[in-house]
Amino acid sequence: MSTLRSLFAAVAAAGVLLAQEQPRPAAEGSLFFIQMSDPQFGMTTSNHSFAQETANYEFAIATANRLKPKFVIVTGDLVNKPGDDAQIAEYLRISRQLNSSTHLYHLAGNHDVGNEPTPADLERYRKRLGADYYSFREGTIYGIVLNSVLIHSPQMVPGELRKQESWLAVEIERAKKSDAGQILVFMHHPIFVERADEPDQYFNIPLVRRKPLLDLLAQAGVKWVFSGHFHRNAQAQYGALTTVTTGPVGKPLGGARSGMRLIWVGDQGLTHRYADFGDLPSDAREPVLAR
Repeated sequence: MSTLRSLFAAVAAAGVLLAQEQPRPAAEGSLFFIQMSDPQFGMTTSNHSFAQETANYEFAIATANRLKPKFVIVTGDLVNKPGDDAQIAEYLRISRQLNSSTHLYHLAGNHDVGNEPTPADLERYRKRLGADYYSFREGTIYGIVLNSVLIHSPQMVPGELRKQESWLAVEIERAKKSDAGQILVFMHHPIFVERADEPDQYFNIPLVRRKPLLDLLAQAGVKWVFSGHFHRNAQAQYGALTTVTTGPVGKPLGGARSGMRLIWVGDQGLTHRYADFGDLPSDAREPVLAR
């Protein structure tokens, strides 16, 4: 009898544990969206073709149509070869498959405008793909989209960097005075990957412009910055500000896996998790995670 009691107790305990780990419905009023990054058409074959990227991005968009987020944002490197008409056309063709009830936002990566963009590079991007920095409003979210390539490498377009900096100062004030519950910043380059004082490298913003940007965002009460570019996942802190670097829809690096980030924003804060293509949920219920 004691053995049976022990068995029943073990089963009951396991049931409680499983119940604690199950997803829960998103809190009433919460908003669900998806961040994708680096579909980067042409990367796998060094621009000889983009069949793999087509398959990945079509799967990502089909998944978004199934999960029905409020919006999808693609944080840069839409293509691999800057200005390539075929790669851009394929990105746009598949993007149009997103359900019309879901808004799509995207931004410029270094492979979209070049590692050191020129005025012609920026003009070409803006003509084909739209504004390279802007804001948007979705429910309680005030989204600020930056062209991080201007911040990383403004050598050929210093005037464009100054314009974005002036715009950002004004936009931050507007966001602070709004009734938004969360001011979220989206950019291609991570501001930093591991530490706010880490040395300059290809994957982060140079220190000379990193610290002023971090201070501006922190003073405005921004708590979340989402980026890509790293082709892997990372998360780090600067005081109350969290930087989240999201792995790619396209080709991963460093043992990572292709996927997307699922994000829920509600009265209690923000919850997120990266879901690789082999670990996608059956629905958009919010997981029980530490906030």
